[in-house]
Amino acid sequence: MSEAKNSSAQQPLYEKYVNPQWVRLLDVLGMNVHYTSCLGSELFTDDGRRILDFNSGYCVHNVGHNHPGVVRAIKAELDRNGPAMLQGHVPELAGELAQRLCTQAGGRLSKAFFCSSGSEGVEAVIKFARANTKRAGILYAGGGFHGLTCGALSLMDNPFWTTEFGPLLPETQAVPFGDLGQLEKHLSSRKFAAFVIEPIQAEAGVLIPPPNYLEQAQSLCRRHGTLFVLDEVQTGMYRTGPFLAAHHFRVEPDMVILAKAISGGLIPSGAVLMSDAVYNSVYTSFKRSIIHTSTYSENSLSMRAGLATMDVLADGNLGERGARLGRQLREKLISRLSHYDMVKEIRGLGMMSGIEFRPPKKFRLRILFEAFSRIHPAMFGQVLVMRLFRDKAIYSQICGNNFMVLKVAPALVINESQLDEFVDAMEVIVDSMHASTGFWTEALGMARRVINVI
Repeated sequence: MSEAKNSSAQQPLYEKYVNPQWVRLLDVLGMNVHYTSCLGSELFTDDGRRILDFNSGYCVHNVGHNHPGVVRAIKAELDRNGPAMLQGHVPELAGELAQRLCTQAGGRLSKAFFCSSGSEGVEAVIKFARANTKRAGILYAGGGFHGLTCGALSLMDNPFWTTEFGPLLPETQAVPFGDLGQLEKHLSSRKFAAFVIEPIQAEAGVLIPPPNYLEQAQSLCRRHGTLFVLDEVQTGMYRTGPFLAAHHFRVEPDMVILAKAISGGLIPSGAVLMSDAVYNSVYTSFKRSIIHTSTYSENSLSMRAGLATMDVLADGNLGERGARLGRQLREKLISRLSHYDMVKEIRGLGMMSGIEFRPPKKFRLRILFEAFSRIHPAMFGQVLVMRLFRDKAIYSQICGNNFMVLKVAPALVINESQLDEFVDAMEVIVDSMHASTGFWTEALGMARRVINVI
């Protein structure tokens, strides 16, 4: 047990009652530390370290950790002693937040259904699409990530996430991301209620669609009576520059799923924005006004946090700022890293970037790389994450469906000196993996211990 682990009185209870395997994995990676405070893009530990967060909770903390404006709004709402979870009234805060979300989203999105997570939003999309079209099938883009409930898992084709959970929803079908021919082939059957896709596939490696792909996909959906649905759980709330990544690609989806950053990373919250046509096909009468609900969906703390988050994003012009700094970050990374053999590509939009690696060409390094791969396909990426954390006090993470891509997604409030600190750290780490076998041999010892953990 590490010193950091011993320092936290709660750690043994978590290990005993919640998820001991998670604790073991963090121990092996040397990332099991106790955080005492988190502010903006900085995490502070009980042993005096300051960690830069370049993961932002998988795009939860767009406004940074514990933004004072959001914290104040939540405290004020608590102090009101108002109807937080009354369930028998009209929650006006939900109306205010829905109006702001729909206005910013634009297009045909004019109603909001609130929920508690992105996965729950996906479940709503499946139900609403079937009700609207009277069709059962759901198309989705292969390689995507939509959540871990059974309906959401049914829209994912990576067996890592689905194995051992039994039969999932029938009549779901993957089509390759970016392949209009396959999409049209399946849409022409007129069996599918919706095509669900991330405008940028975050966990597949921060994959940006081919030019005009989303516009043409939308056009095909309209032609064949299938709803065009964007999962913007990671890309929404100004993460890529505009309010929705959809705005980059000039599309007007029938439904959009939002979550993660919607309430400043402090209260679980999500929303499905939809057209009047979709809404009216579900909530068809006052008798059916409760046909799809969620216990915590419109609670006052989530709604107040959402409104405060929208204020912070707008007042700080964080979308435009994130787009500008994100471009600068990628330019610096390309300048400093692209000449290295193992760096395949650096890509992204706004403050969402991916650094894709490839196996080394040098024989002595390739042998070591292949040893990593035999232990576990994610081994190389996790060693990279571990070295960044241990040696450079930077927290990031590899993509969930592409272990060769480091996802770079700091808060939109990150400053230029912190971005430069990341670039400097990446250059040192990438140089070390090319310059000698030390990067590899040290990590192999750790990797062998992981065999009993992963």
